[in-house]
Amino acid sequence: MGDQDESRSSSFPMGKPAQERGLPYVSGCYVIPTSHRASLTPEVANVPTIDFGKLKQGSDEERATVIQEIRTACRQLGFFQIINHGIHQSVLDRALAMALEFFEMPGSEKAKFMSNDVHKPVRYGTSFKDGVDKIQFWRVFLKHYAHPLENWIDSWPNNPPSYRETMGEYCREVMKLSLEITSAITESLGIGPTYLTKKMENGMQVITVNGYPPCPRPEMALGLPPHSDYSCFTIVLQSFPGLEVMHAEDGKWKLIPQLESTALQVHVGDHFEVLSNGLYKSVVHRATLNSDRTRISIASLHSLGLDEKMKTAEELVNEEQPARYRESSFRDFLNFLSSNDIAEGTSFLNSLKLA
Repeated sequence: MGDQDESRSSSFPMGKPAQERGLPYVSGCYVIPTSHRASLTPEVANVPTIDFGKLKQGSDEERATVIQEIRTACRQLGFFQIINHGIHQSVLDRALAMALEFFEMPGSEKAKFMSNDVHKPVRYGTSFKDGVDKIQFWRVFLKHYAHPLENWIDSWPNNPPSYRETMGEYCREVMKLSLEITSAITESLGIGPTYLTKKMENGMQVITVNGYPPCPRPEMALGLPPHSDYSCFTIVLQSFPGLEVMHAEDGKWKLIPQLESTALQVHVGDHFEVLSNGLYKSVVHRATLNSDRTRISIASLHSLGLDEKMKTAEELVNEEQPARYRESSFRDFLNFLSSNDIAEGTSFLNSLKLA
């Protein structure tokens, strides 16, 4: 079968997706049902901005205000952006540039890491699960474990030559920030700033480097389907806007703006919704596309250890508010992902809810 015939088929061989071929049209296997398509002129979300500088160096009054802002953001939207977080702009810029450089590598280099095994600690792929998804997604990604860094960095790609050094520096900085975010969120829940410190210090950091190439008909496809993250929370760096969140109050999709180049996004994940007994919301989000240039996002997902179970804080359970979720681990999520199609609307979080 020639390339032309193959490209007009309803599916593509694993590792040879349309989004890496620069096709001038969207093949049928990428087309999203009309009712689920993104708008080319979306409403822009009003995103809470948290000044971490005030949290770390502000007065007691300023710090208390920031903690309350975090609580409100986690309850109402499950999402906020942080500024003055302490990571230098050059570290952010180098990480984004390195991600793009990796995706521009020859296919033979990226294919060394190609896998659909969700349990692998380092893997490259396309869509959500390449070759498995009923609807394919206009995305390429590299996923790798990152904490403790010394345990994993030698298994990362060594091409481009400076990938490990550059992305390793970013991962170290984000890991430090994640512990500060953990403390702030648990304090805002009323269970204390050290409630999860040790467990998160010994927990997981999974980096997902996403590339969303230009799409000739961006309104017809998606980069990622609607989903929530399994993690406690996710820290996201993006090159430019394209992420949309579902607003909990009105159920509408809204675009997350880029307020300033140093801003980082924080998504509340499933495990923090479980911890909070539903008080904090795991944000449902999706990745939209554009026709002009590749968008890069680097997601750092933070959770407890692979087999450490997250359960609802006892302090947040009583007769009036009984536990609403069963406990689960990162491995439980991986097992769920391997046997379920997230794109079909199945939800790990829903599987944890008690009747």
